[in-house]
Amino acid sequence: MSKVRVLAIPSDSHGVGKYRIIDPFTYIGDNHSDEVHVDLVFDVPNENKFFDNYDIVYFHSFIHKGESQLNLDRINWLKKEGIKVVMDIDDFWRVDHRHPNYETFKRNGYSKLRAELLKSADYVTTTTPIYQKTIKSLLGIKNVSVFPNAVNEKEPQFKPKPKESDLVRFGWLGGSSHLHDLELIKSGISTITQQYKGKTQFVLCGFDLRGNMKTINRQTGQMSERPIKPMETVWFKYENIFTNDYRSVSQDYKNHLHTFTQTEFPDELNQPYVRRWTMDINKYASNYNYFDVSLAPLVKSEFNANKSQLKVIEAGFHKKAIIATEEDPYLIDLVSSVERGGGINPKGNSLLVSTNKNHKQWGKHMKKLIENPNMIEDLGNKLYETVKVKYSLATVSKDRVEFLKSIIKK
Repeated sequence: MSKVRVLAIPSDSHGVGKYRIIDPFTYIGDNHSDEVHVDLVFDVPNENKFFDNYDIVYFHSFIHKGESQLNLDRINWLKKEGIKVVMDIDDFWRVDHRHPNYETFKRNGYSKLRAELLKSADYVTTTTPIYQKTIKSLLGIKNVSVFPNAVNEKEPQFKPKPKESDLVRFGWLGGSSHLHDLELIKSGISTITQQYKGKTQFVLCGFDLRGNMKTINRQTGQMSERPIKPMETVWFKYENIFTNDYRSVSQDYKNHLHTFTQTEFPDELNQPYVRRWTMDINKYASNYNYFDVSLAPLVKSEFNANKSQLKVIEAGFHKKAIIATEEDPYLIDLVSSVERGGGINPKGNSLLVSTNKNHKQWGKHMKKLIENPNMIEDLGNKLYETVKVKYSLATVSKDRVEFLKSIIKK
C-alpha cells in the first residue's frame, strides 16, 4: 500500500492545536513517514487545487478561516472528490452557561454550527470514550474514534525537575474559564492555611493579565473596549482563593503581589503562596516542578463530563499526587486510595472528592497528605504508572496511524 497522504489543519498554535493536531501529526510525520506523509498547514487557501494529491483532510474546528458555510461547502466538495474528511473535537459543542464564552456562542449560534460540521464529516475523532458516546447518541454520528490527549515524554517540559522545598505544596495549573471550579476548593484552602501555617504553600500557575474589557454606553448602546485592569481579571479572583483573600500572606508580600509585575520578592518560593505567570504552550507544564500535589476541582456538568482528563495526564507524567473531583472525565483513570469508611485501597492512585462534600473533603484530603508525606510520593508514582504507556504520544500516534490507514481502505 502506498503512503497515506494527510493534510492536517490545527485550529491554533498556542492552545488546543498542540495536543489535537500539531504534536500527533508532527510525531507521525517524523516516526511513521514510511506509512504516512503529513503536511501541517495553519492557513489553508480556498482553492480546489490546493487539495490535489491528499487522501485525507484532518482538521480541528475549521478547514478555512472564515464563515462556517465556507467550511461546509469545502467538506462537501472534498467528499465528492473522494477525499476523506476527519473532524477532531475536544470540548462539548454546547458551551456551559458558566463558561466565559457562553454569550458569544449563544449570540453567534456557534454550537449549532459546530454540530453541523461534525455531522458533515466522514469521521469524527475526540478525546475520551465518554465524549465519543455523547457524540454518537446526541448527533447520531456512527464513525467516532477516540484518540486521547497524549504527552511526548521526551519534551523538556515533561521531564520532571522538581524544586526542593520543606513545604507541602499544592498547585493548580489551567486557564481562564475555571472560576466556578476553583471556588470548590476555597474553604479547603482557608482551612489549611490557618491550621498549617508555615508548613504549606499554594501555587497558582498561568497568571495572565492580558485581555480587554468590553463596556456598553447605556445611553447610546455603543460598545467599546479597553485594556482590562489587573483587579478586573479572573486571575485576580483566582488569587483571592489561593491566598484566602490575602490573609495568608504578609502585608509586604501582598503589596508586592498587587504591583502585578514579574519582579522577584525575597525568598518568594518559601512564601505561603506563589504566583507563577503564564508561559508558552511548549513550556507551561514545567510549572509542575513547583508543587507536590496537583489540585483538580471540577463542577459537575454535562460540559465538564465531556472534557479531556489532561490535568490527570500531565500530573501523572510529572509524578505528582492528585486530589480531584470524583466525576467524569477524571474517573476514566483515577481510583481513590481512600475507601468509604476510611480504609486504604492499595490500587488507588489519587484522592477523590465527592461532589456533595466539597465543603469538607478538599481540606480533609490535603490534611491527610500533609500528615502523611510519604503518601504524596506513592500516589505520584502510581499515577505515573497509570498514564506512562496509555497516554504516551508514541502509543496514541501508533493507533492513529492504523486509523488513517483503515479509512483509506474503505
